[in-house]
Amino acid sequence: MKSILKIGSVFMALTLAVAVAQPRRGQRTPVYDPSTEKTITGQIQDVQQTQRGRMQGTHLTVKTESETVDVRLGPSDFIQNQGFTFAKGDTVEIVGSIVKVAGADVMIAKEVTKDGKKLTLRDSAGRPMWARRGGRT
Repeated sequence: MKSILKIGSVFMALTLAVAVAQPRRGQRTPVYDPSTEKTITGQIQDVQQTQRGRMQGTHLTVKTESETVDVRLGPSDFIQNQGFTFAKGDTVEIVGSIVKVAGADVMIAKEVTKDGKKLTLRDSAGRPMWARRGGRT
C-alpha cells in the first residue's frame, strides 16, 4: 500500500511539474512566419535578457527611421557562442518575421548583421539554428 502511495505521489509531482513548465494560456511561443518577413535597419535602444524556464533569451528594441521594433533574437548563450554581443547604440540590420504577441507586433529575427558580420538565427523556413547539431551552425 505504501509503495502505491509513493508511486501515486511521484506521478502527481511529475504531472504538476510538466503542467507548470508549459506556457500559460495566451503566452505561447511565437512562431516564425516567412510570409511576414521584412528587413529593418536601425539603432539599438535597449538590450534585454529575459528568462523563460531554464533558457535566457535576448531581446532588442531597435529604432528605425519610421518605427521602434521589439525584436526577439533567441537564446543568449547561442548568440554568445557565435561571437556576438549587442549594446545600446549599435547599428543593426535585421531580417525577421512580424508576428503578434499579446496583441503587439514583434519581430522574430532570422538574421542580424552588425559591423559587417552576419548572425544567422534561423534557416529559410524559420527553424531555429540552436535546435540542431547541439546548437552549432
